[in-house]
Amino acid sequence: MEVTPAKAGLSADRLAWITDHINRNYIDNKKISGCQVLVSRHGYPAYFKSFGEMDIERGKPMLDDTIFRIYSMSKPITSVALMQLYEKGYFQLNDPVSRVIPEWKNHRVYVSGEGEGMQTKEPDQPMTFRHVLSHSGGLTYGATQHPVDMVYKNLKVSSRREETLRTFVEKLASVPLRYDPGQRWMYSLSTDVCGYLVETISGQPFDEYLQANIFQPLGMSDTSFSVDKSNIPRFAANYLRNPDKTLKLIDDPEKSTYLKKPSFFSGGGGLTSTIADYSRFCEMLRRCGTHHGHRILGSRTLELMTRNHLLDGKDLTQMALGRFSETAYEGVGFGLGFAMTLDEVEAGTIGHSDYYWGGAASTIFWIDPIEDLFVIFMTQLMPSATFNFRGQLKNIVYSSIID
Repeated sequence: MEVTPAKAGLSADRLAWITDHINRNYIDNKKISGCQVLVSRHGYPAYFKSFGEMDIERGKPMLDDTIFRIYSMSKPITSVALMQLYEKGYFQLNDPVSRVIPEWKNHRVYVSGEGEGMQTKEPDQPMTFRHVLSHSGGLTYGATQHPVDMVYKNLKVSSRREETLRTFVEKLASVPLRYDPGQRWMYSLSTDVCGYLVETISGQPFDEYLQANIFQPLGMSDTSFSVDKSNIPRFAANYLRNPDKTLKLIDDPEKSTYLKKPSFFSGGGGLTSTIADYSRFCEMLRRCGTHHGHRILGSRTLELMTRNHLLDGKDLTQMALGRFSETAYEGVGFGLGFAMTLDEVEAGTIGHSDYYWGGAASTIFWIDPIEDLFVIFMTQLMPSATFNFRGQLKNIVYSSIID
């Protein structure tokens, strides 16, 4: 990939600080196996570099076309897919999702107690399309010891790879909502529900819909819910950081479950991709919904998606339950598939009006429509909260702007 920092209005010397920072703090001391960084502004790649190894056990260097598990960076793609159907008039944001999932008309909201003694009530309002797009509908990830999450565990709602989207939403019909829709924010299985809504409204299997309406038009040829065996040499290993700060292999690319096509197409976290493919998605967003003559989404729709949809314009410190997510909460809002910086002072970072998300294996991206730039960082390290790659890269990237 040819880089032209001058055309992008960025200092090559300052961008080189990324190389020093990554090598000195992460590669040389083996805190991560390897990574990739791409910085693009005004449509010009200004910095791109692959670091370290994609597979420590086999001593394989990070390739420029390495395939990564992007986990929750699947969510913005799924959200765009659902909003394409919004643009065709299939639903309004304030419509209840029970229009498409009739079983959800009888959802109840948790009040107190647990197990057989759990007390619930009718919701003050139904869960809407806006709520599932913004993680404010009352769903959770079933990951804590809260009584509602114990229902998720008992019903095995989170054991999704052998499910289908249909059986998944059927199980969720029996789970009480953690809170009244619209009243709080909690990172959740909502975007997997969005995948089911895309599938049901469009009449196409979710994976086929994404291929026809996003991946093929954008030329995202390496983005999929599974990895073809011919691409195993390009598929990165995934690692967990041990308590002693060493790396533990948790998904061997030659034995990975991703080598088999799943029955459950997780719009919330199931995709694999490359930095080149995801850059096409980001470039489409930077260009307000278009890429190489293909209109993927209307500019006004994208503007709506990247506004804060939390109650009364609050930030996540005021709205969020729990700390599990792919973002800090201070000065941060949430729209329809993206978080965004509402206040640089509160957030302690540059980038007012940027929007972004990340994935469980520490992948990140952000798009700044004011500075007309995007940044993508790819690695395979779990959990994602281990290092603040976003904040560190922001410090360097924004200091590199020279016009």
